[in-house]
Amino acid sequence: MTTAPPTFDTPSHALTTDLPAAQQPSWPDRTALDEVVSTLGSCPPLVFAGECDELRDRMAQASIGEAFVLQGGDCAETFQHATADNIRDRIKTVLQMSAVLTYGAGMPVVKMGRMAGQFAKPRSKDTETRDGVTLPAYRGDMVNDFEFTAESREPDPKRLLRGYHTSASTLNLVRAFTQGGFADLRMVHDWNVGFVSNAANRRYEGLAREISKALRFMAACGVDFDAMTATEFWSAHEALLLDYERPMTRVDSRTGDLYDTSGHFLWVGERTRQLDHAHLEFVSRIRNPIGMKVSDKADPEELLRVIDLLDPQREPGRLTFITRMGAGKIREALPPIIEKVRDSGATVTWICDPMHGNTFESASGFKTRDFEDVVDEVRGFFEVHRSLGTVPGGLHIELTGNDVTECLGGAERILDEDLNKRYESVCDPRLNHRQSLELAFLTAEMLAEG
Repeated sequence: MTTAPPTFDTPSHALTTDLPAAQQPSWPDRTALDEVVSTLGSCPPLVFAGECDELRDRMAQASIGEAFVLQGGDCAETFQHATADNIRDRIKTVLQMSAVLTYGAGMPVVKMGRMAGQFAKPRSKDTETRDGVTLPAYRGDMVNDFEFTAESREPDPKRLLRGYHTSASTLNLVRAFTQGGFADLRMVHDWNVGFVSNAANRRYEGLAREISKALRFMAACGVDFDAMTATEFWSAHEALLLDYERPMTRVDSRTGDLYDTSGHFLWVGERTRQLDHAHLEFVSRIRNPIGMKVSDKADPEELLRVIDLLDPQREPGRLTFITRMGAGKIREALPPIIEKVRDSGATVTWICDPMHGNTFESASGFKTRDFEDVVDEVRGFFEVHRSLGTVPGGLHIELTGNDVTECLGGAERILDEDLNKRYESVCDPRLNHRQSLELAFLTAEMLAEG
């Protein structure tokens, strides 16, 4: 007798609530929005419940120091740049980083892309003014267009459907790359050897040689490298647009549980994590592993109430806190938060986002980050956890596989006057390919310190 495959039904309710929802677009045509929401509700799921359950197990391992998480990808995906080459290069960067981190940590790395759904962004202001003209702010390609015209900036619900289809094609390519031989560990390491051969990165040659020696040892022992040509790769994005996330939420016929099938891992951002608002209420009802951004302004007592809401059963792997504090604040702000959560008996996975707390405007007017600040926040994250005897569970990085010039510093010393050469982000500055790999080697050294 065979087991029936799982089926998904659109929830009998629309997951609506009377709670306020921050950072939502002002859709001009409610009828058009209702039609799009209805269509999304009938679209096939992008991920499956069993996959989300597997990821929850991996996150549970990271919470107790038996795995390390690497989340990486664009600040905001765009439809225009969802090309095969760009997707390949982002995957390649994450694979290269994870190979180095695996060796440094001596444990599996959970590879997760900010991909296939990161098409919306919260904004500090609802409008943007240029040369005396005020228009709605750009909220990501799933809402409106970056071009500064009245027509482009008007929110269009049809973009939600385009976001769905772009996410589907992205996931198809991700699965092809990660299951079809592109993730071969030997090839990934060869890419890293090429990286350290550059004079600017010679300081990492020693670690690369150690990994080469380990691979030769494995080959001599008869390790089946064919089994290492594929890898798990999970999709993640901020659960921001409730008009997209709600219709993508389905009932798993095996268990009756709700899963948001738009991605494996969903997180709630700093601007939408209010306890009395709709975003936390929404993620409290789905079974996906979920995360929440935590800044230096977070109230430790409030975080305990968040845990009660999102993880009442205290299930390892269910809840991740993604800290984003800034290099100058993390060593002071993070300890009381960790201590309060630890002493409550809750088990959360702690991940460091060293990007969002280190953003500033350069002298030339570009929104940027300094690579040294990013590294210092990661170092502070490890120092705090080691001093408290808790587990540093992973990194959350805004990165691209391209050689953009958006963040200052790194071994190749990007300067302020270099930023205008290839500044391509439509929102926040990302580490480029080389800076991302350098961060991986530096983090591997921190992990190896124990």
